[in-house]
Amino acid sequence: MSRRRFLFVLGSSRSEGNTELLARRAAEQLPADVEQEWISLADHPLPDFVDLRHDADHERPTRGEVALLLDATLAATDIVIASPLYWYSVSGHTKRYLDYWSGWLRTPGLDFKATMAGRTLWGVTALSDDEPVVADPLIGTLNNSAAYMKMRFGGVLLGNGSKPGDVLNDTEALTRAKTFFSAEAPLARFPQP
Repeated sequence: MSRRRFLFVLGSSRSEGNTELLARRAAEQLPADVEQEWISLADHPLPDFVDLRHDADHERPTRGEVALLLDATLAATDIVIASPLYWYSVSGHTKRYLDYWSGWLRTPGLDFKATMAGRTLWGVTALSDDEPVVADPLIGTLNNSAAYMKMRFGGVLLGNGSKPGDVLNDTEALTRAKTFFSAEAPLARFPQP
């Protein structure tokens, strides 16, 4: 997989919210030959995740929202989790998508973990707090997920905004968006004590 293909997973419950606007500003900077796929989890809701870790009847989904997201995830070289900061972490839609990764790890024939190893996970979020430290749990969730999967982690692009469109007034975030996806994405590591 030499050509880059970005999957933008939109985790907001509203379309064109601050997180999505910031992600789209960053995506505008990608070269024209980089493929982009945008999937809104609100428009493609996943059913409740059922943990079948210890059951033997895992099957690859072939239709519906789960199959759509699985196929898009497997096709991507870069996955961008664009989730607003909800209660100091990722949104419920986003958490459910990440929960499905657990099931895909055990789906025969996928070799999901080995397939994802070396690919890059990015994050984009908008928060209404002036202190970026409140986004640390969200950043930790994404970093640790990437570390477990042996993926690269490009970090999280933070923007500030509460009302729709507010993030477009965050000139520092818009400046960071211009180069966000061009930054080096090192192999993710779990935090050291």
